[in-house]
Amino acid sequence: MQKFFLYARKSTDIEDKQILSIEAQITELRAFAKQNNLNIIKEFIEKQSAKIPGRPIFDEMLKRIEKGEANGILAWHPDRLARNSVDGGKIIYLIDCGRIAALKFPQFWFEPTPQGKFMLNIAFGQSKYYINSLSENVRRGLRQKVRRGEYPGPAPIGYINDPRTKTVVVDRKKAKIIKQTFELYAQNNSCLEDISNFLAQKGILRRSGKIWHKDRAKYLLSNPFYYGHFRYAKEVYEGKHEPIIAKKLFDKVQEVLKQRGRLRHKTIIEPQIFCGLLKCGSCGMMITGEYRVKKQKNGNIHDYIYYHCTKKNKAIKCPEPCIRQEVLDKQISSLL
Repeated sequence: MQKFFLYARKSTDIEDKQILSIEAQITELRAFAKQNNLNIIKEFIEKQSAKIPGRPIFDEMLKRIEKGEANGILAWHPDRLARNSVDGGKIIYLIDCGRIAALKFPQFWFEPTPQGKFMLNIAFGQSKYYINSLSENVRRGLRQKVRRGEYPGPAPIGYINDPRTKTVVVDRKKAKIIKQTFELYAQNNSCLEDISNFLAQKGILRRSGKIWHKDRAKYLLSNPFYYGHFRYAKEVYEGKHEPIIAKKLFDKVQEVLKQRGRLRHKTIIEPQIFCGLLKCGSCGMMITGEYRVKKQKNGNIHDYIYYHCTKKNKAIKCPEPCIRQEVLDKQISSLL
């Protein structure tokens, strides 16, 4: 008597929006197996897309078929087994080798004959074509949305995706703090660590609930979304959403970021004598140094060396600010 594995799959992607739920598939397949006297020895259930290879439960089922534990598969339709050429090819190969003697589908006829395998190949090909067409349709829809000035993604901090209107609206409470963040950095007296601390003090955390790393703080300060535009596919588009800051303020912040970027990569003219020697008194992490530039209203530019905690202790939110090297010099001299 032939032994069958029951396989039910449904992903959360749009590709399976109209497919029966896993529970409904199992109910229908069990009834089909009873009606046709099929011996089901194990049920495999998977919640994952089949558009790319690498489904762990599907792969495990095929390995057990290769070991001879079963020689048949029962599924709702061939597209439950494969929507890509690699997985479809595995099924066909196991049929050719005699490892799979039967495939049963309530929604599709199959028998292990040249004609049956030809029809199965067509079914797998149609499934892949459907996925490719769906992906292109989604991309086309996103491009059209972008042309209309609608951001095709989750709104950044300071905004909210309104599910009723399907638009992006300003989060009035957080938007005020975001504007203050840009104004603070534009003064050219704060480093990115200061910006991270400022956001944490104001209760503005990342979506993950974590505090802002300086790289994420830089990304926030570089996001054109806040002056009414948005970046998509490496291009900047004018958006329909309400801006939080003026373009002039955004440009000023980019100028400061650019200045500090050049300064960070220039040849170091003075050794950072305290690096590797001092630890933070609050959290115990190492102290590091960095160069900063300050541009005065008269056009004069001054370089400074600042020291700050690396803030790598995830268990403690270090409150210590940056400190100028000459101030640190005096503090250490007073202790010697």
